[in-house]
Amino acid sequence: MAMTEKKPAGVKRLRIRSMSDTNLLLMITIGVFILMYVCAIVFQGSGFLKPQTFFNILNANAALLIASCGLTIVMVTGSIDISVGGVAALVSMCCAVYLDYMNGNIFVSALIALGIGLGFGLVQGFLVAYLDIQPFIVTLAGMFFARGMTTIVHTNPFNVENKAFVTLKETRITVPGMGSVNRIGKYVDAYVEIGVVVALLLVVLLFILLRWSRLGRGFYAVGGNRQSALMLGINVKRTRFIAHLLCGVLAGIGGYVYFLHVGSGAASHASGMEMNAIASAIIGGTLLTGGVGNIAGTLFGVLSLSLIQNIVSSAGLDQAWWTGITIAGMLCLFLIIQSIVMARKKGTS
Repeated sequence: MAMTEKKPAGVKRLRIRSMSDTNLLLMITIGVFILMYVCAIVFQGSGFLKPQTFFNILNANAALLIASCGLTIVMVTGSIDISVGGVAALVSMCCAVYLDYMNGNIFVSALIALGIGLGFGLVQGFLVAYLDIQPFIVTLAGMFFARGMTTIVHTNPFNVENKAFVTLKETRITVPGMGSVNRIGKYVDAYVEIGVVVALLLVVLLFILLRWSRLGRGFYAVGGNRQSALMLGINVKRTRFIAHLLCGVLAGIGGYVYFLHVGSGAASHASGMEMNAIASAIIGGTLLTGGVGNIAGTLFGVLSLSLIQNIVSSAGLDQAWWTGITIAGMLCLFLIIQSIVMARKKGTS
């Protein structure tokens, strides 16, 4: 008779609780986003009722959404990556120089973006997973390297004039039945940029990966308890390596989507993207300690972060510090919520 290996009961409970915590934090994030949007409609006018207002949030934050998904994956494993903003800037500059100064084509420029992201993911993943160097130090070095290389590739900012790229950048995808009447009484179709479609497709794929694949379950297990993951037969080093590799690739894709949105190369591009990505993941219910997180939550985390910025701007508080203060307040709120959820789990264990 074949013997079946039994999983430790404690590990089963750990994974069940982690998933239930993930779902609870996801519901809280969605609820807060809906509440904020309703308040924006009630107190700041009907502009937020227009579908295009919501789509503009997606258009402006498609690249951030992709980078935040990468951060979610590494944070679920208990790691971190603060190089994604630098990688996005480097991708933008390299692609801009290639398209304008070398008369390149769009397909090759996309491969360049993927190659840059893959390179950062491979190197940083190896250093973190197999040499066991602190991920914050490794990715901090990666951030400095990417920013420095961006300046070396080209110093001055410039707009890309490559005709094929400009055509792709200005392509809009109409959303049927979601248009609105403008001030002069003309009906205008609602639209999204190509980057939004790419971002949403990645959200769906990564959601399926984390939710139903063996690799996704491995991410949660490693972030929840590495020793327990080893007892389950999971290769912890390889799992952490793959998490950073995916994050690097997503940073490269996010950098190209960012490039499609801004249409230029500059050393200052994507400044602060890494911090916004971490904040979006936390707001979406991902714990810095690992083991808990959800790609769908990250989507609503990005939307919530952008919505609060729009609300502050609509209220006439255009100064940069007001945006920073409100984001800090929102981040603290969700950190407190996470602490309460974790305390509840300890109390029932």
